[in-house]
Amino acid sequence: MRAHTRDTGFLHPTISCWITGSRPCRVFRIVAVIVAFGWTLSAVPILYAQHSTPTEYEVKAAYLYKLGKFVEWPDNVTSSGDDSFPICVLGQDPFGATFDTTIARENINGKKVVIKRISKYRDAVSCRILFISSSEESRVKEILTALSKTSVLTVSDMPEFSRHGGMVQFVVDSNRVRFEVNLTCAERAGLTLSSQLLKVAIRVERNYQPGG
Repeated sequence: MRAHTRDTGFLHPTISCWITGSRPCRVFRIVAVIVAFGWTLSAVPILYAQHSTPTEYEVKAAYLYKLGKFVEWPDNVTSSGDDSFPICVLGQDPFGATFDTTIARENINGKKVVIKRISKYRDAVSCRILFISSSEESRVKEILTALSKTSVLTVSDMPEFSRHGGMVQFVVDSNRVRFEVNLTCAERAGLTLSSQLLKVAIRVERNYQPGG
């Protein structure tokens, strides 16, 4: 497994960014916190220092970006010849401009991050990471079943997502964004999750049957 925990140089906020406290800069600081602690923190607070107030979805966007550095995809995905790293949102987009102003400028494993909003789960097969919006809750089982034979990392913050077979579920606990992992479903999709990532998950499901 490739070591990703030392990859700490992917964001370099300028001095003016730190002073102005603009919305994109707040996301830079959130991501920088995750990187600086090397995922040793089990949560990132929604309310952050220096009088800025990052939103819940700014924090979740930062986590989605970092997930890409702590997951390995099968060789047939990584050797596909595509120079992009698609992070997709299925359904109503809760992130707004957060992705477009910050995350979409970055690279993961040498591939440029591309943000895609999709309305049909069939379009998700080309995504590396798929965030499934809560607007799709009524058909989440259908979506996950359809994607179960792909190598797409499925992420959401809807209740019981991991129990339905989702791979990463965001939860908010004591004003902090945390996450659960359904390791069984991730491994069945051919994904390898870093031990560093699993250490900071608040719950890791193993030998788990969806819907159980």
